Amino acid sequence: MRWTAFITEYLTFTRKERIGLLVIVLLIFLIWILPKVIPSGKSKSFAADTSWITAAKKLQHENFDQDDDSNANHGGQPVYDKSANDYFDNRSGSLFYFDPNALSDAGWRKLGIREKTISTIQKYLAKGGHFYAPEDLTKIYSLRSDEFTRLKPYIKIERSNDEKDQNYIYTKNEYKEKRQSDHQSGYKVVDVNVADTSTLIALPGIGTKLAGRIISFRDKLGGFYSIDQVAEIYGLPDSTFEKIKPFLKLENISLKKFNLNTASKDEMRSHPYIKWNLANAIVEYRNQHGNFTAVEDLKKLSLITEEVFAKIKPYVVVQ
Repeated sequence: MRWTAFITEYLTFTRKERIGLLVIVLLIFLIWILPKVIPSGKSKSFAADTSWITAAKKLQHENFDQDDDSNANHGGQPVYDKSANDYFDNRSGSLFYFDPNALSDAGWRKLGIREKTISTIQKYLAKGGHFYAPEDLTKIYSLRSDEFTRLKPYIKIERSNDEKDQNYIYTKNEYKEKRQSDHQSGYKVVDVNVADTSTLIALPGIGTKLAGRIISFRDKLGGFYSIDQVAEIYGLPDSTFEKIKPFLKLENISLKKFNLNTASKDEMRSHPYIKWNLANAIVEYRNQHGNFTAVEDLKKLSLITEEVFAKIKPYVVVQ
């Protein structure tokens, strides 16, 4: 009785249900039979055409010399794979002993050096550059490390005639000082605390803009007490400072000073060596502890290090 009820309840289908069931069965049958009846449609495999790769490599090889500018943007190295052996097979050149300070363009070409690198070397020498040791050639950014390794054993830097007569070999710093002394006669020594714009412009490497910055910085400081302070000027390259340093002097130093007990925050903040937080700390200390009795009392402030104190001491006074 129960089985009859079960079959009647769950296994009896309406006409629509029987049609739907039949459609599902047909779809399943078609899905199963179609792959067996219809051809797979796989095309015959063809060998990959690699002729374009060969052509590209040939073009790459022919354009090797034209890629210098592109290679410079990648640290001086080719942007494609190229073995060192292949490079030297094409650019080995002839090796011979040479002095990089005296070698002509033709000599560099004979060594196998590229035109761009030759141009860079000649510009460096024309601007007063000098190779003191073989390793100085590495300063030429377009000279590859493998090129330098190949040339290094053949680099022989000759001494000048003056050096030979003196039977003396100058070190790099001595040579620099010698060159500097040879050119001193062309410039006048100036007092940097009183020099005007036109006087400063006469110094090597100083133009109108830098001359103005020197005077502006001097006025804000209240005067220089050391030539080395000039090196702190914004936009003044270290190389330029080294050029003008021998022509700077300080005579009758008279600095503008401010009184620690009366100066306002704004007065102190206007000084290049005193920032806002330090000016505020000085005033707050003065309000809490009374007037300063000595300049050394500044060291009681946590913001005052030995370095800061040494810089501002010449510009402050206690009265």
